Amino acid sequence: MDALTAQATALMHGMSLEEKVGQLFVATVWGKSADEATQANIDHYGVATPAEVVQRYHVGGAIYFNNATTDNVDNPTQLAHFSNGLQRAAITAGPHVPLMISIDQEGGNVTRIEAPATEYPSNMAIGATRDPANATQLATINAHELRAMGINQDFAPVSDVNSNPLNPVIAARSFSAHPDIVSQMVSAEVKAYQGSGRPTETVSSAAKHFPGHGDAATDSHTGLPVISRSEADWRKIDLPPFQAAIASGIDVIMTAHISIPSLDPSGWPATLSKPIMTGILRNELHYDGVVVTDSLGMQGVRDMFGDAEVPVMALEAGVDQLLMPPDLKLAEDSVLKAVQSGRLTEQRIDQSVLRILKLKLKRGVLISPFVNENKVMTKVGTPEHLAAAQALTDPSVTVLKNDDGVLPLKNPGKVLVAGVGDTVNQDKTPTQLAAALTARGAQATALPTGLKPTAAKITAATEAAAASDVVVVLTNNLPVNTTQTDLVKALLATGKPVIAVASQAPYDAGYVTDAPTWVATYSWRGVSMTALAKVLTGEMSPRGKLPVDVPVGNDASNILFPFGTGLTW
Repeated sequence: MDALTAQATALMHGMSLEEKVGQLFVATVWGKSADEATQANIDHYGVATPAEVVQRYHVGGAIYFNNATTDNVDNPTQLAHFSNGLQRAAITAGPHVPLMISIDQEGGNVTRIEAPATEYPSNMAIGATRDPANATQLATINAHELRAMGINQDFAPVSDVNSNPLNPVIAARSFSAHPDIVSQMVSAEVKAYQGSGRPTETVSSAAKHFPGHGDAATDSHTGLPVISRSEADWRKIDLPPFQAAIASGIDVIMTAHISIPSLDPSGWPATLSKPIMTGILRNELHYDGVVVTDSLGMQGVRDMFGDAEVPVMALEAGVDQLLMPPDLKLAEDSVLKAVQSGRLTEQRIDQSVLRILKLKLKRGVLISPFVNENKVMTKVGTPEHLAAAQALTDPSVTVLKNDDGVLPLKNPGKVLVAGVGDTVNQDKTPTQLAAALTARGAQATALPTGLKPTAAKITAATEAAAASDVVVVLTNNLPVNTTQTDLVKALLATGKPVIAVASQAPYDAGYVTDAPTWVATYSWRGVSMTALAKVLTGEMSPRGKLPVDVPVGNDASNILFPFGTGLTW
């Protein structure tokens, strides 16, 4: 027995069964500090504060969000204070074991902690640079900043190969549609997240979503995607990035709530599939790290069996960490009852707890759970980090089409920036781009038109275009937000030069094929808008290369812009 296993085993032997079961769970908490009382905690857990949730349920982990229903994030210093409070709660009550504190900080649209922390472009933007050094740089900065805020587990990198242009949930979260590019970037990020400093400066990385979510046509948050590809195609397309992650020493692999009948004809979600989780991941790939479920609150895993059965089935399949059960008490009670009835053995529970404790030892969580709240802003969002994030983003901008030779804008004059990028703060991205263009000599005006522009907003945009020399229109998800297509076509009809920019997935360029100029940024973050402004104004030449094929509309057989497209000057 190695020293790490011996330490973890000794720690585990001091725990009760209830405490060991608690270690398997990663809980959502409501509030922005450990001692903040919220009605949501009372409704879900019967206690008021996040600290009380940790102590009552003996959970092994907690996860932070910044969405409308579960907002834990104000700023980096607040998060450090929150993390310290949660850790204090964990070690002052049984089993006296610090937490894995998790987050989905992928970059691009899945960014839980925004400025003044460093923001990053999407994975697909990194794939467009073709340079694994950019992935290394991103993950190194991200790891150091997260750990400074007391976060020790990042559910990244996305390791899915986005082979389906209509994928509603992955898209630009993937590095590429080519498994070799995804594998290179995944390997680079895993090594950087986990090996870019002392254990207390690194974070546990999680490759997701095994066995591969890239061909899904259904969002697993709302239903169970069924992946129809053959086992041979799965091995050729989806498997390589996970093999690369394992070869690079990945701490954690996250499951996908998808059904792949060629791998398990039962049709069960992969999260609950023993042939996939144990047969392939454990036995064939020889992976003995932690396996975490995707959120157990997603319909892709809830619909078939229900909330009491799912945690038990996941453990039977070979999973270790159970993420965000919608009813934590029910979930823990279900696992305890399964042990008491003999359906699960205590040895099976011990197997998963041992993996989790070894992970906490490996990442220095048990030795050093706290962070210095006074030094957070000397480590997060530093000028060096911000400059490095801009430098790794700059080569991602991809010019797909420049038929009228509008680019670069030699004398931009009056520039109208319309459209949308950020789908939450819908005015933000056009405003950021207009400011970046103005800083480079243009007279740029932002006219945000929103995710679903109305006829009135389209008219206002065309009237503003008439008084402008050139128009930049940002798009986000044209196949769903069809009035954005109307906006682009109306702007083209004005006769003014129009630069269409796919600000998220590049597939938008296939839905308005008569636009003479198309650019892809893969991300609407500020770093991407600055990089775009540099390209539009000729401050730098575009260097990005498409990491996917862009078809005409939803006809995957009709490729408009093939993989590797990328004009320069």
